[in-house]
Amino acid sequence: MAARTRKAKRDVPPIPRLLNRELSALEYNDRLLDLAADPSVPLLERVKMCRFFSSNLDEFFMVRVAGLLGQAAAGVDVHSADGLAPETALLAIRDRVRELTERQARIWKKELRPALAEAGIVVARVSELVADEVKELEGRFEREIFAVLTPLGVGPGQPFPYISGLSLSLGVLARDPESGEERFARVKVPEGLPRFLSVGSRGRLVPLEQVLGHFLDWLFPGMEIVERSVFRVTRDADFEVSDEADDLLEAVELELHRRRFGDIVRLEVSSSTSRGMLERLQQGLDVEDDQVYEIHGPLDLADLDELTGLHRPELKYESTPGTTAPRLVRAREPRDLFLEIGRGDFLVHQPYESFATSFEAFVRAAARDPDVIAMKTAVYRTSGDSPLVPALIACAEDGKQSVCLVELKARFDEHRNIEWSRALEQAGVHVVYGFPDLKVHAKMTLVVRREGNALRRYVHVGTGNYHAET
Repeated sequence: MAARTRKAKRDVPPIPRLLNRELSALEYNDRLLDLAADPSVPLLERVKMCRFFSSNLDEFFMVRVAGLLGQAAAGVDVHSADGLAPETALLAIRDRVRELTERQARIWKKELRPALAEAGIVVARVSELVADEVKELEGRFEREIFAVLTPLGVGPGQPFPYISGLSLSLGVLARDPESGEERFARVKVPEGLPRFLSVGSRGRLVPLEQVLGHFLDWLFPGMEIVERSVFRVTRDADFEVSDEADDLLEAVELELHRRRFGDIVRLEVSSSTSRGMLERLQQGLDVEDDQVYEIHGPLDLADLDELTGLHRPELKYESTPGTTAPRLVRAREPRDLFLEIGRGDFLVHQPYESFATSFEAFVRAAARDPDVIAMKTAVYRTSGDSPLVPALIACAEDGKQSVCLVELKARFDEHRNIEWSRALEQAGVHVVYGFPDLKVHAKMTLVVRREGNALRRYVHVGTGNYHAET
């Protein structure tokens, strides 16, 4: 009896104790779709969740999936903490992503788009416009769009064009009516134009790729348009800087240049794409079947920020500005602020308490106060309108010691950090670029102030980036 019991226990499959990191990240995106589908959430906030889903998934493929593909291609015999090999994880990711993207498409088509229309925000196809609206759209196409477009054909002496990551494109199959010859061409959807064009007095919003598709005859005069299909590629955007890099700035700039030409990790195509068109795309882009994702709706819904940015406060959460921390209410002048901080440490809880009247006031005070002799900060990300960079520059110009440690490897903010770090250097700020083998994620600012015959230090330690919006 005891022997049979022990054998039965051995036959019970082990219970997984750990979650897979990549699959767990996808479940976060599933929760975003839960919010997008929740009718109790204000409409444009639901649209925002749909947008976040798309942008998160882009980054997931650029970094997480790219890393797994690299491991699989290299034949690395490595398993994640939960026991999955790269190949197994990639299969599970593909299945889950297909489920999630289909769910997003359903939510957009059956819930969000109809609800937006009821609220007077109509996302329309060209075929749904009346004659006057189509005429207006044609005029706008001629004036604002046509000159920007550059069709690139594929044929003898014309190789398949380079497709930049995350750009939206039309794959076009055009036939010469005289010879019957069919040629493939790619038309890039311009990134410098609005994704949704407002047309007519009714304010119909027409996606830019549909406008291009409707007026392809302008680009291929005398040709028959056999097929048009929207597609988009995602490229490997992760990079590593060698621990032995002599010049970190130069090494990061080189990797940023290489990122533009990273391997393709995902090809998204509209579900109406024919098998023949898909084969042309896969052959031209060197993409395997398991990297192709058919999308049953609009591609790249990250551009829905154009809708969430509309001034429709009744369709959003009520905006509640942060209050000033009680101890800072009476700090009208720089000296008052430092005196209040000098009374003792205190916590500012953001966004409930104002970022502008706490940290931003702190760095402005450091720049204005003649008794401040130094300001030093470590920055991971910051916003373009943050007073931090101007305060550092003002300190340097005023003869104060001004130092900034810039993390050049802040993912997807590398180029921006390089640009403003150079602006700081040109203004006389001492800029430190960190370490090749270490990512500095700290958000700290030190202000040194002369008080009598002594120096006193004032420090801000943050848990979030020095970015007013985040």
